[in-house]
Amino acid sequence: MMDWTNEPMTARPGVDGEDGAAGAADDVWGTGGSGATPGRVGAGRGPAGRGGAGRGAAGRGAGSDGLGNRLPGDLEQIQARVHRRLFERVNLSTLAEMDRDQATASIRRIVHDLLEQETTPLNIDEREVLVESVLDEIFGLGPLEPLMKDPDVSDILVNTHRQVMVERHGKLSPTSVRFRDDRHLLQVIDRIVSAVGRRIDDSSPMVDARLPDGSRVNAIIPPLALDGPHLSIRKFKRDTLSGEDLLRNESLTPAMLELLQAIVRARLNVLISGGTGAGKTTLLNILSGFIPATERIITIEDSAELQLRQPHVVRLETRPPNTEGQGEVTQRMLLINSLRMRPDRIIVGEVRGAEAVDMLQAMNTGHDGSLTTLHANSPRDALSRLEMMISMANLNLPEKAMRQQIASAIDVVIQVSRLSDGTRKVITISEVVGMEGDVITMQDIFIFDRQGVDEAFIRRIGYKVRVEDPSREQYEELLRRACAERGVAYAGEAVDYIYREYYEGRGIPPRGCHPRDIVGHVASIARFEGCRPELSESLLERACRSYFLVMASGAGRGVQ
Repeated sequence: MMDWTNEPMTARPGVDGEDGAAGAADDVWGTGGSGATPGRVGAGRGPAGRGGAGRGAAGRGAGSDGLGNRLPGDLEQIQARVHRRLFERVNLSTLAEMDRDQATASIRRIVHDLLEQETTPLNIDEREVLVESVLDEIFGLGPLEPLMKDPDVSDILVNTHRQVMVERHGKLSPTSVRFRDDRHLLQVIDRIVSAVGRRIDDSSPMVDARLPDGSRVNAIIPPLALDGPHLSIRKFKRDTLSGEDLLRNESLTPAMLELLQAIVRARLNVLISGGTGAGKTTLLNILSGFIPATERIITIEDSAELQLRQPHVVRLETRPPNTEGQGEVTQRMLLINSLRMRPDRIIVGEVRGAEAVDMLQAMNTGHDGSLTTLHANSPRDALSRLEMMISMANLNLPEKAMRQQIASAIDVVIQVSRLSDGTRKVITISEVVGMEGDVITMQDIFIFDRQGVDEAFIRRIGYKVRVEDPSREQYEELLRRACAERGVAYAGEAVDYIYREYYEGRGIPPRGCHPRDIVGHVASIARFEGCRPELSESLLERACRSYFLVMASGAGRGVQ
C-alpha cells in the first residue's frame, strides 16, 4: 500500500499568492525546470480549468463544444479548492517514484474522494470534467490538453494568454480557450522545454522543442515578444500518413505516387521544397516509408519530428548552447559524424545553412537515396537557395563549381504547397537533368495545373504530365487555345513552322517556345508595331528570336 498521508514539505509561493504547498509539485516528473517561472504546478489553477474536447455528453456546460471552453464559474471554484487540498494530501516523494499510469490512477482516486466532500451537488459528467481538468494541469498542458487530444487539430497557436487559435483541415479558427494570465502560460511553456533539457528565460527567450508524441513546439517570450509569451505547437498524427492517404486527399495522383515509390527505391537523391506548413515533413515521412527495411538510415534534425518505421534507424538531434554559450552541436557537426556511422541513407530534416555543403558531398560520395527538405517557392528557387547555403560555408567556391555539385548530387526536386482553400498538394515533380553551360537544367515530369475554382472555393485537381516529343496534334491544340485567349489570328501553316523549328526531336522545349509564350509575344510585337496580330512567319521569327535573346541574357533560362 502506497503511503499517501500528508508529509511535511517546504512551502513555496504558489501562483498568484495561493496555497504555498502548490509549488512543491514542480518537478515530480524530473523535468528539471529552469526556475524562471516558480510554482509551475500551483494549486491556484482553478480559473484556468477547461472543459474537455469531446470528453462526453451533456452536463459539461461550456466545455462540451470541443473548443476547450472555460468551466462554469462554480466548477472553477471547486477545481481551485480541489487543487489546494490535493497537494496537501499527496506525498510527493512517493509520487515521484511511481510510473505515470500508476500516479494518474492514484491522483484520480484522491480527486474523486475530495469531490465527495464538496457540498455543491455534482452530476457524473461534471465530476469527470473536474477530474480531467485537474489531471491536465498536473500531467498535461493545462488548457491546451483538450486541443491536443482533438484529432482534427493540426496546429495550436497561442498568442499571449488572451487568444488561442487552431488549424483544422488547413483553416485557422479561434477558440474560447484562455490562460489565466501570462504567468500561467509561461508555466506550461517552461514545463514543455525543460522536459527535453532546454530552457527559456530572459537570456534565452526563444526555443524549439518537442513533445513526447513528436509534436513540434516553438516558444518566444518577452523581451523579444512585445505583447507577452507566444507558443506554437505543430501536432503530428500518431498514425503516420501513407501514400493512400495522399491519394484520398487528392494531394497527388496514382501515377505520381508510383513514380515517387520508384524514385526512392532506385536510390535517387530527393530534395523536397515548399513553404511553411506545406507538408514537407509529412511527405518526407511518407517517402521514407518506401525505403527497404534492410537499409541503415541516419536522421539528422533540429527538433526530432520524423517517424520512421524501419527497424534500423539512428536518430540524431542538434543541441543548443548552454548558459555559458558552450556545448552547441550543429546539424553540420552531426552530418560529418554520421558519415563515420556506415549509413546507407542520410535523411536531413531541413537544411538551413552551411550543412548543405556536407549534405551534397555525402550525396556525391556514395550515399545515394538521401532525402532532405528546405523552404523555397519553386524547384528552381530551391536550387538557388542551396547555392546560397553553400556560400554560407565561406569556402569561396566558384559559382560554376557550386552548381556542378548541386546538379551532380540532386536528382529530383518535389515542390509541395498549401493552397488558399487549405488543401496541400504536390505541385511539381522535377528532374535535375544536368548542366548546360553555367545553368542547371531541369525538366518537369508532373505539374499541377489550376483548372478553375468551384462554387465552394475548392480547387479542382488537375495534373499535366510533361510528355517527351509532343505530337503535332497536341501542339496544334495548344496553339489554337493560346490564339483564342490572346486574340491572335490562327494560321495552320504556323503549326508546321514552329513544330519543325523548335519542337520536333527536342523533347520539352525552352520556356520561350511554349505556344502561350510565343502567341503572347506575337501579340505584343503586333500591338507595338500597330500591325494585325496573326501567326505570320515574320512575326513568329521575331517572337522566338526575342525570347532566345532574353534567355541568353540569363532571364527565363532553363526548361519549363
